[in-house]
Amino acid sequence: MATKTRETFRQDLPEPLRRDVRLLGAMLGDGLVEYGGQGLLDDVERLRHAVIAARRGETTGAEVAAIVDGYPLERAEQVARAFTVYFHLTNLAEEHHRIRTLRERDTGDTVPGSVAATVRHIRESGDGDLADLVENLEFRPVFTAHPTEARRRAVVTGIQRISDLMTRLGGDPGASERAEIERSLREEIDLLWRTALRRTTKLDPLDEVRTAMAAFDETLFRVVPHIYRALDRALVGDGTGARPPEARPYLRFGSWIGGDRDGNPYVTAQVTRDAVVIQADHILRALENACGRVGRELTVHETTTPASAELRDVLAAARTAHPRLLAEIAKRSPGEPHRQVLLHAAARIAATRERDADLAYGSPDELLADLRTVQESLAGAGAARQAYGRVQQLVWQVETFGFHLAELEIRQHSELHETALRELAAGGPRSEMTEEILETLRVIAWIQGRFGVRACHRYIVSFTRSAEDVANVHELAASLGEQAPVLDVIPLFETGEDLERAPSVLDGMLEIPAVRRRLADTGRRLEVMLGYSDSAKQLGPASATLRLYDTQEALAAWAARHDIRLTLFHGRGGSLGRGGGPANRAILAQAPGSVAGRFKVTEQGEVIFARYGRREIAGRHVEQVTSAVLLASTGAVQDRARDAAARYRPLADKISEAARAAFRALVETEDFAAWFSQVSPLEEISELRIGSRPARRKAARGLEDLRAIPWVFAWTQTRVNLPGWYGLGSGLAAVSADGRDLAELREAYESWPLFNTLLDNAEMSLAKSDRAIAERYLALGGRPELTETVLAEYDRTHRLVLAVTGHERLLENRRVLSRAVELRNPYVDALSHLQLRALRALRAGVTDEEERAHLETLLLLSVNGVAAGLQNTG
Repeated sequence: MATKTRETFRQDLPEPLRRDVRLLGAMLGDGLVEYGGQGLLDDVERLRHAVIAARRGETTGAEVAAIVDGYPLERAEQVARAFTVYFHLTNLAEEHHRIRTLRERDTGDTVPGSVAATVRHIRESGDGDLADLVENLEFRPVFTAHPTEARRRAVVTGIQRISDLMTRLGGDPGASERAEIERSLREEIDLLWRTALRRTTKLDPLDEVRTAMAAFDETLFRVVPHIYRALDRALVGDGTGARPPEARPYLRFGSWIGGDRDGNPYVTAQVTRDAVVIQADHILRALENACGRVGRELTVHETTTPASAELRDVLAAARTAHPRLLAEIAKRSPGEPHRQVLLHAAARIAATRERDADLAYGSPDELLADLRTVQESLAGAGAARQAYGRVQQLVWQVETFGFHLAELEIRQHSELHETALRELAAGGPRSEMTEEILETLRVIAWIQGRFGVRACHRYIVSFTRSAEDVANVHELAASLGEQAPVLDVIPLFETGEDLERAPSVLDGMLEIPAVRRRLADTGRRLEVMLGYSDSAKQLGPASATLRLYDTQEALAAWAARHDIRLTLFHGRGGSLGRGGGPANRAILAQAPGSVAGRFKVTEQGEVIFARYGRREIAGRHVEQVTSAVLLASTGAVQDRARDAAARYRPLADKISEAARAAFRALVETEDFAAWFSQVSPLEEISELRIGSRPARRKAARGLEDLRAIPWVFAWTQTRVNLPGWYGLGSGLAAVSADGRDLAELREAYESWPLFNTLLDNAEMSLAKSDRAIAERYLALGGRPELTETVLAEYDRTHRLVLAVTGHERLLENRRVLSRAVELRNPYVDALSHLQLRALRALRAGVTDEEERAHLETLLLLSVNGVAAGLQNTG
């Protein structure tokens, strides 16, 4: 079956993708020969053929391990590097093919999952007030600095250069241009091979801020107006760009990078201040360039398009305030008053960035006022296409990003606020942490004074257990008197117990005067954050999914009772073990009433660049989320989900109980944490230096203090992928007589989006695991009873997930993903065998320092490579 499956998928590979992979692979092979001689390429090829043969059953894992063990350590490092670079190149080729596919589908017909398809469906079905749905639409992606982007910035930049060359190569160049592109490709691939794949110095928080800026600079700033235009086209058809838009700017970007200090001592008040300044510098440069470009292009003359009285007033005021600047602009643009206003606006944006108070804008609202004056003047002169074309796109960019780019959010642990208040009440010396908390609040006020309240006003309290945890932050802010910032304090519910008590905590919040004042100021808007990662680590994936659904349902009912416009903030990771998976399907699986046109979610680590690294992919992702939010807010979708939940909830409760019991029995086994450290590269992962934040909240070595990200990352490396499926098999067995009675489960899978998503995500997680490799990792712990327990649950889950879904093999109904996983798996196996060699030696103890250094390098190279191969860390 494995042979047939792999060969079928290989033949099924689209020819353009096959061509790109072959080209890049061949160039890498040539580079290996140039670097290390034919022997290096031969060693790589020998291992490649061996792991493929092992998948076919033509050789054994022990024979593959023997090949790996036979390499000198330096050669093993080179082989690991070769497979890792190959994955980076393959990922790039697949990304290009995805963009190619998106373009091919854009034929003018309505694409499934697009905003146009959703708007048409809502109109034709009459399910919901479309105008109201669009008016209340919000999507708030929040970028976080969680350490799950394993690639160095230099590696990411190098891959981008190769990507740019591949784009040029696909543009049908002439013979000489093609030759030069291919020469440049070889140069860049050689450079990537010679570049250190892992960091040698630890990131600091401002490095993380600057890294995230690449997504804003290269993608988001440019793609946002096209996203709005697509929605407007869906609403008004060919009239878009020739009339005032019906699409409103519904995207608001947030960031925790430089603001999240929970367990990260390196994020200080100064870092938070610097983060906002860096963001502002980037957005002001982008707006200056965009406004200048639009101004230079808008060459309408006053004889064809006369200026309105209001536009002439703007120019007159500018001429009075800055006569030399206006004279210079008028000299370059005679008889072009609209152009003059825009060029003057570009100069004022530059002055805002340079802190030139005489010329600077005081706020983005002032810039918007100028742009709208230009718009209204153009429209009044009959130039509607000029008013609502490129000028409108600039308006959308200012409305979306302001002068701050992303709304910086602060996060801190509830216990630290309690301590700070006690110290303030005592009146004695204050600890360094208390002073830091107070200084952070002062910095928030400073940010609001310079960039407006919108730039930074959300303060998230980790591990909120009572309304008092929210009141504590307001009390600390009030202690600053006139220096107090405006705050929306957001409770974060993370554990199973905290999720259950969330509604009662919100009842208490309504009694807090500061909360009541903010509700009055914001139109009774309130935000609550739900933690997917820690709940899954505590309860297991199945039980955590159902507990989160219950909480969403309860909070939606609570909001309706109290006339609150509730936004649920989903703290989801990129991996399936931390609430990840396809975002659009996750939205449609939310509890009825909990979306209500608004979706806010964390975008973490490698997910940022996977979803927002390229404009075409970012546009498609945002469009799919937008469509799902609109659909999830319609009555028919909510009614179907509500009916299915009512029918199958008793079944789900039994699954949850058995699944949680199985998961807790495993993690509560004596010395489980020590065993986990032995069977995985858990401790070594911190040496990758992939983020500024420590892997643990405290110095303790227990499982409860381990952050969810390294928990998932380490299990991913072992090819067990345990956080994505463990316990589900026991849950399914408990309600199906171990698979003998599947009728109700199959009905639930077909009818209930939540249950469907739960099983499909588990199936995806199982597909990225490998039982044979996993068994080798588990054996490192020296506890055969735990190995047997984990593998028995794996077998049970694998068998029952296939039985319920009706699939003969994993991912049978997801052809593209299935093909990618099947073709990648052997090469990931190669890196896993290399990693196992290093782990076994390190666990046995190595006294020679040079040998130990080589083993650690091999281990960390393989960790990086497996992450690239599986396209998943934490």
